[in-house]
Amino acid sequence: MAILIDEHSRVLVQGITGKEGSKATKEMIDYGTTILCGVTPGKGGDLIENRPVYDSVREAVEVFPDINVSVIYVPPLSAKDSVLEAIKNGISLVVLITETVPIQDCAVMISCARKYGATLVGPSSIGIISPEKSKVGSIGGNSNIQFTQGPVGIISKSGGMCSETAMILKKAGFGTSTVVGIGGDAISGSDFCDILELFEKDDQTKVIVLFCEIGGLYEKKAAEFIKSNISKPVIAYVSGKFAQQLPQVSLGHAGAILEGKETTYESKVNYFKKNGVMVVNQHHQIIDYVKSVLEKK
Repeated sequence: MAILIDEHSRVLVQGITGKEGSKATKEMIDYGTTILCGVTPGKGGDLIENRPVYDSVREAVEVFPDINVSVIYVPPLSAKDSVLEAIKNGISLVVLITETVPIQDCAVMISCARKYGATLVGPSSIGIISPEKSKVGSIGGNSNIQFTQGPVGIISKSGGMCSETAMILKKAGFGTSTVVGIGGDAISGSDFCDILELFEKDDQTKVIVLFCEIGGLYEKKAAEFIKSNISKPVIAYVSGKFAQQLPQVSLGHAGAILEGKETTYESKVNYFKKNGVMVVNQHHQIIDYVKSVLEKK
């Protein structure tokens, strides 16, 4: 199995005619993802990678009613309208790659997703990959050699560390069920808890790895959620330890801004340990913990 996307995913690309959208479309098609069409207002009738382009999501779903995923590559100020258009036209999973989306727009998008029962991943997501089944977004670039099927689910705030974490696991002989880049913005459409809940229900996933960052309270929320709701082993790595030596400097993603003691590296590590999560001090130590967990199983 896998979560969110698999071989049955039917994908629409919003912003398909732009530089990043067209590039990602080719990468997704080359990987084997079923891309049905794209949408760019005013570009209806064009072809990108031999896929038709429509002026609106409504037109696209009328021709391809089985579309169930939209991945969005549009400018920040267009993101809200694009997300709402996808959700209101019945698309159940929306992956927003766009960065620097205004916080108030994020709040509106998340509210709409909840109202319509849709799943929003992003903004600032690198994408999602279920190895050898499907990938949505720019995750893995054009090689994807770091991803192979296996029992480890990965959730990462950092797009680059989605690939890096999968690579160190692959070199050690462990594959992944699904890798989800949730993005590092202050407000996320899907947080750690949302994805953890999906992995808990997934038969393929035997252990879950979290790549976390300083700043924000999502890790505290996740730690408390894990204790009460997750039976599978969870391993966490928190980046940004060095920031303790730079107390007056804000670093990383929008969600990595330090705001009080609860958002520091030390606090997040303590939250996880207190709630039964295995915490590694160095990124490569994830391998040892995964090996130990799977050997016990």
